[in-house]
Amino acid sequence: MELLVILFVLLLVTGVFLVGIYNGLVTLRNAFRNAFAQVDVQLKRRHDLIPNLVETAKGYMAHERQTLEAVIAARASATQANLRVTANPGDAAAVGALAQAESGLTSALGRLLAVAENYPQLKADATMRSLMEELTSTENRLAFARQAFNDAILAYNNRRETFPAVLVAGALGFQPGEFLRTESEAERQAPKVGF
Repeated sequence: MELLVILFVLLLVTGVFLVGIYNGLVTLRNAFRNAFAQVDVQLKRRHDLIPNLVETAKGYMAHERQTLEAVIAARASATQANLRVTANPGDAAAVGALAQAESGLTSALGRLLAVAENYPQLKADATMRSLMEELTSTENRLAFARQAFNDAILAYNNRRETFPAVLVAGALGFQPGEFLRTESEAERQAPKVGF
């Protein structure tokens, strides 16, 4: 009888221990999903600003069609990549594709801004200045949201990979999270907005 009581207590302690590990991992996974939702809000804001920038610039930069089309194509690619990550922020491949698409968009925007420097009337346009200020603000918010996401991924991965959670995390379906990384050297540089 004593052996059954000891066995029952051991099973109960083990069960409580496993539930604690599981609940901790779920909490951290939900934290990084929430952090990505904040990134998603800023990416949507950024993607919504871009058509307005392009439309404003079109009138001044009629013969710079290739640059404008590159920005539009990069926005479309980034939007699609963002939709895939929004569906599952824990999908490492989707997060990597998003980082690459956003890098392409940043590069295309940089080319647009460089070409816009050659158009004094565009630089003086109040709508363009307002949009550029909004874009700068959005880029700052996006940087903070990415940092919060990466911090949440770090906490989740640390918990997932440390003892004793490492013993059961994989079996419970908790895959490692992927950081949002800067893909290109150009993206590592602060954008220069000269309006």
